[in-house]
Amino acid sequence: MALQLFNTLTRQVEPIDPMNPGGAMGMYCCGPTVHDYAHIGNFRTFVFADLVRRTLEFRGHKVTHVMNITDVEDKIIRRVNETGTPLSEYTVKYETAFLEDLKTLNCLKAHHHPRATDHIPEMLDIIGQLIEKGIAYQANDGSVYFSIKNYQGCGCDYGRLLNLNFEGMRQGERVSDDEYEKDAVADFALWKARVPEDGDVHWPSPWGDGRPGWHIECSAMSMKLLGSSFDLHLGGEDLIFPHHEDEIAQSEGATGEPFVKHWLHGAHLLVEGKKMSKSLGNFFVLNDLLKKGFEGRDIRQLMISAHYRETFNFTLSGLAGARTALARIDECVTKLRETSGNVENQPEAETIEKFTTALDDDLNISSAWAVVFDWVRETNRKLTSSMSSERAAMALATWKKLDAVLGVGKTDEAVPEDILAKVEQRNVARQAKDFSTSDAIRDELQSAGWVIEDTPSGARAKRI
Repeated sequence: MALQLFNTLTRQVEPIDPMNPGGAMGMYCCGPTVHDYAHIGNFRTFVFADLVRRTLEFRGHKVTHVMNITDVEDKIIRRVNETGTPLSEYTVKYETAFLEDLKTLNCLKAHHHPRATDHIPEMLDIIGQLIEKGIAYQANDGSVYFSIKNYQGCGCDYGRLLNLNFEGMRQGERVSDDEYEKDAVADFALWKARVPEDGDVHWPSPWGDGRPGWHIECSAMSMKLLGSSFDLHLGGEDLIFPHHEDEIAQSEGATGEPFVKHWLHGAHLLVEGKKMSKSLGNFFVLNDLLKKGFEGRDIRQLMISAHYRETFNFTLSGLAGARTALARIDECVTKLRETSGNVENQPEAETIEKFTTALDDDLNISSAWAVVFDWVRETNRKLTSSMSSERAAMALATWKKLDAVLGVGKTDEAVPEDILAKVEQRNVARQAKDFSTSDAIRDELQSAGWVIEDTPSGARAKRI
């Protein structure tokens, strides 16, 4: 069975097959708009994208992963004007923080992180093609708009990702905002003529100074790096309309070729059962949760504990549960490392097969986690009955294979030399039956954030 995922374009679960057999699959995920720190609702989408990429690579596909950085749009320009900070200086702070947050969540780094401001020429080229074909026009205010009517007049469908009721929607309007109301089918801005409110944020164009609309940015960056047609486009479900619908229209309108084969969308995230709001006190950026004592992998585990197409309730009690679940895995893996020694082995085929079957079913993550914890329970049972080093090495290889997808495994921290010396001093004290000294050393290590565990292979220090 091949990996199958729900395609928003066809509205059905279907196999994910490369457009170019033997070649890399192109995967584009709409990245952050760097006007502020990203919140955990944003990160559900980005962790979902990471899970898709890891699963594709787990199934043997080569992936070229692109995630853009939107560093010019309405909100950013307002903030730049409010702070009096140059555009690049303002956005780099939040871009850097975002990339660090991705690292904290153990998301694989995209192969490309293009910035919108570095691709203005590509945007102008697409806009020029659309004007030449009569699908775009320059309005009296100097801005260039995409014409829904003319696009449809060319025999093209607008409303591919969402069943739009054209009769019941307001048509023929024109909007310059980056996003427009959900009950309007409106001509949208491709190029916005310079206005005083833009300050120093503008570029020259054949239609006068101005700046790009939000929708054209992703078309330009994705096609520059992945070609006019590529395999996968991901994002949150809030981007289906108008953003992704407009991407399809302007891209296919310009090139005359199919834009994306598979569209994948992740559902919204609630916090404590409600939509995130600062006034409700349930609005979190990643650092807020780290300050509460949680780790990035706790947050990641919780985010990938529910199906990507289900609205997910993110709670602090759920985070505590994720930490407990990971501790169970950590304990099992630690014992396997102690038992396996330096022996290496292949993973267990049956466990990997069950895990793969779950993922192939539209990323059935609940079933995948069930496989993991069944494996933990069975492995712990075997460990209590004198597991051989070869069997332990096989189990350890199995976990490494599973975690290549899950990305929640704990990296062993190197124990500092001074801590190792204290452990050895405690061993000497215990052998001499000097238990008061032994206990004092134990307490000293605990104050420094380390606990001593006595194992069949000897005492070892572990970070608390």
